[in-house]
Amino acid sequence: MHDTGDMVRGSERLHGGIDLGSTGIKMLVIDDDGIEVAGAQVPTPWRVGEAGTTDIDADDLLSALRVLIDLVDAELAPRTSTPLTSLAVAGMGETGILIDADGRAVAPGFAWFDPRGWEQIAAFPDAVRAEFAGRTGLPLGAQVSVAKLAWLRDQGTDLAGLRWLDLPEFVAAALGGDIALELSLASRTGLIDQDSGAAWPAMLDALGVTADLLPPLRGGGLPWGTASADLGSRVAGAALTVAGHDHLVAAQANGTLDADGYHVSLGTAEVLLRVLDAPLGFAARQRLADALINEVRHVVPGRHVLVAGVKTGLLLRRALHAAGISDRAGRDELDAAVMALPYEGELPAGAIEVAGARNDDGVLRLTLHTEASPAEIFGAVLRHSNDEIARLIAAMDREVAPATHSTLTGGWAGMASVRRARAEVLPDPSLSTREQDVAYGAADMARRLVSASVPS
Repeated sequence: MHDTGDMVRGSERLHGGIDLGSTGIKMLVIDDDGIEVAGAQVPTPWRVGEAGTTDIDADDLLSALRVLIDLVDAELAPRTSTPLTSLAVAGMGETGILIDADGRAVAPGFAWFDPRGWEQIAAFPDAVRAEFAGRTGLPLGAQVSVAKLAWLRDQGTDLAGLRWLDLPEFVAAALGGDIALELSLASRTGLIDQDSGAAWPAMLDALGVTADLLPPLRGGGLPWGTASADLGSRVAGAALTVAGHDHLVAAQANGTLDADGYHVSLGTAEVLLRVLDAPLGFAARQRLADALINEVRHVVPGRHVLVAGVKTGLLLRRALHAAGISDRAGRDELDAAVMALPYEGELPAGAIEVAGARNDDGVLRLTLHTEASPAEIFGAVLRHSNDEIARLIAAMDREVAPATHSTLTGGWAGMASVRRARAEVLPDPSLSTREQDVAYGAADMARRLVSASVPS
């Protein structure tokens, strides 16, 4: 909830956070005390094609960003004309934009769930495929950025002389900031050796590129230049930074950085995040990758994280649409209907079969052996995703001590039926009190960028 009390003081500094999400692009503005004073959201302007292909045009992205900043400016205008002192950008990691020497986009950005690139990764050298997980901390699949780079290369894009920016870094550059890569985002690309923190030469060779593809690497929250006036006077002159990978920024905003708990983000993807004080090493990364679990770098310098995902939100959204539900009121009504059922539903065991939650899948497949209400189907999808989460937890528990508590965030966590389901598999779950954890975390990182002393 935004503060609707006194006018913002003329001397009060304002700090913005942008979250480039899979469903929407959000922006929050906070003051020096961390109080939310304005916020807005616009849809992420994906272009959807055949067979699940989904990409974003750079100009469409920047147009959406202009609309978003204008909405925030309009909310602030009656209260203050103060421009932002600082601004941070967070967002999804696998999606990025290739730019030329002048900083112009030369290709679209691909959604993390876009299927293109399977043929290309199958053609990588055997040694690269064998070492990929141990080196990069990621399972080798179409989701990683190198798959899309290889696909573009095979479609005729000459990668020589181009540079790669993850989406948040592209936006920071478009705002007038430096051209650089943030470590937690770069960790999602498949280009980085997790032990060295630098480009993996064998992967560069497989793509036919040099290390010049990667701009300089730096940690999240460090200075990234100053915003120009191109996107409005409200942001002009703001100190810029890239906060990092969205789920990690949300965890930092919640203070869930201890090594004993899970930070669970329930968005389009559901992500279980576990903080590590040190990397687990090549062999452990390979074992975890076999279970589709990542071990990559945190936004916090020196720390690593386990990142385990399932496509819960994607399946739940498709289940809602299949039931003809497209608004909040309908979702709330369905939530109540699911909660009126026992967790296991009232149909015989096996009456509804569900598949698709695995992070390398995402295609909702339902087999109904009897008549089933939308509430029964929705509950079955939740139980299916629970089965996948239990499998992921078991794989992580084989490498590190079991977690003792969990913090739930994200839009789907607002549903009682989702929270009930997760209580079946997650240790001691609690619900975040913030609606926009990623945007708040980015804004807080922006505040820290310009604050010698930050109130606790």
